[in-house]
Amino acid sequence: MLKSLWLRLGAFLGKTLLWLLGLGLLGWALATAWFAWQHRGPVSAQELIPEGEAEMTQGIIQTAVRIVDQHRENTRYLRDAHAKAHGCVKAQVQVLPDLAAEMRQGVFSEPGKIWQATLRLSNGNAYPQFDSIRDARGMAIKLHDVPGKQLLSDQPARHEQDFVMFSHPNFFVSDVAEYRQNVAAQADGKKIMAFFPGWDPRSWQVRHLFIALATLSPAPDSPTRTTYFSVSPYKFGEANAKFRVMPDPDSCPAYTLPAQNHKLPNFLRSALNQQLSTDRTPACFVLQIQRQDANKYMPIEDTSIEWRESDAPFETVARITLPAQDFDSPAQNLQCDNLSFNPWFGIEAHRPIGGINRLRKAVYEAVSDYRHARNAEQ
Repeated sequence: MLKSLWLRLGAFLGKTLLWLLGLGLLGWALATAWFAWQHRGPVSAQELIPEGEAEMTQGIIQTAVRIVDQHRENTRYLRDAHAKAHGCVKAQVQVLPDLAAEMRQGVFSEPGKIWQATLRLSNGNAYPQFDSIRDARGMAIKLHDVPGKQLLSDQPARHEQDFVMFSHPNFFVSDVAEYRQNVAAQADGKKIMAFFPGWDPRSWQVRHLFIALATLSPAPDSPTRTTYFSVSPYKFGEANAKFRVMPDPDSCPAYTLPAQNHKLPNFLRSALNQQLSTDRTPACFVLQIQRQDANKYMPIEDTSIEWRESDAPFETVARITLPAQDFDSPAQNLQCDNLSFNPWFGIEAHRPIGGINRLRKAVYEAVSDYRHARNAEQ
């Protein structure tokens, strides 16, 4: 009797699990079909600015300043993101000598041109933490002595072109409205709730939560072994494009990085120092662009959407070399901390576009001014 009961219960549970599995697969298929239907081309090749964006931006600036206050280190005020640098290093960015004519735009106009540059390599968090903690990693590139009119009219003598990237191809918010909601929740210490703003399931941002979790990846062995993405789009002459920087070890002398102790809080700085300073071995990257095809689903105003390589491949426009160098002195680290990187430091040919970039223009400037003013008072 008992054996028969167990067999019936087992059969019932088995069928229930199969039904649940079937329903789960059906839900996944329906969600995939709905997402594909909602996210299909063509898209606009022009910026579309929603109502109320300027007011939302002012609120975000206030929240960003609050985060800077929360995360200051003793008396030193840090960036509201990418606070911890692994180092600022000198680099040469060489435009490909045989670059195709249609790719010769802006700072890439002259084939073979070598730009002197500064790279800042960093963790993504707003507070310095152990490198072993899952996080995004950042690369900011500043080209020096760039001729032409600067985008920011109040800084005509800057003569720079910045490219700001991090280690994931898409962002965990779509636009300024979502960013405001997300950053406010983070400032209040409610990171997960940023993706669940209310009881209505229609307001939940589960896909964006998964993007955020994927962004928080395990640490690489070295900052020179990571691929970095612009995430948001820029002008590339008359076209729209995103940027990517990938390691290119074949263009540098063969190098094997000694095993690093990942338990050390700053092992990524140690790895960078090991290669460039101790072993005197350069590191190489390629700088690539991905041009928008407006007939595909490659939107400008939604940074949560990854532009698929099957729709538009990345094309190499320059090679980056980090030569052997010393970069880790107290004076150099202080200079690194005081450097400002901003995608709006640049020329019209590479003007940032889209809502998140419009937001960056206001927030970067306000937070940088606030941070430098407070640090100058110390």
